[in-house]
Amino acid sequence: MSDLARNKATVTAFYDLMFNQSNPAEAIARYAGEVYVQHNPAVADGKQAFIDYFERMASEYPGKRVEFERVIAEGDYVVLHCRQHWPGDRDWAGIDIFRLDASGKVVEHWDVLQVVPETSANANTMF
Repeated sequence: MSDLARNKATVTAFYDLMFNQSNPAEAIARYAGEVYVQHNPAVADGKQAFIDYFERMASEYPGKRVEFERVIAEGDYVVLHCRQHWPGDRDWAGIDIFRLDASGKVVEHWDVLQVVPETSANANTMF
């Protein structure tokens, strides 16, 4: 398996375990490197902050789901184009960027999120 294929598999497994299976502690234990640098301003930095945030999200939004529309890898980076479903809330379109270390472990994360609107000024979808 190439490093790019390995990195894509790692990131999608990490995200699925954390988000869909609601097990962020196991996701960190299996797939994170020595550090976890967080750039989302709503989530504190570090592994424990990641676990705490997504355990709270699992409690507040049982049944939340993410679908990977696109998975793109270049060098040490993997980009996910995601459709997020939050029960009782709106659906979101997201771009998540992950950086992996030389061992193929997740060490850094950025994201951009946008609500999927009910109507659009064009016939194109967000996906």
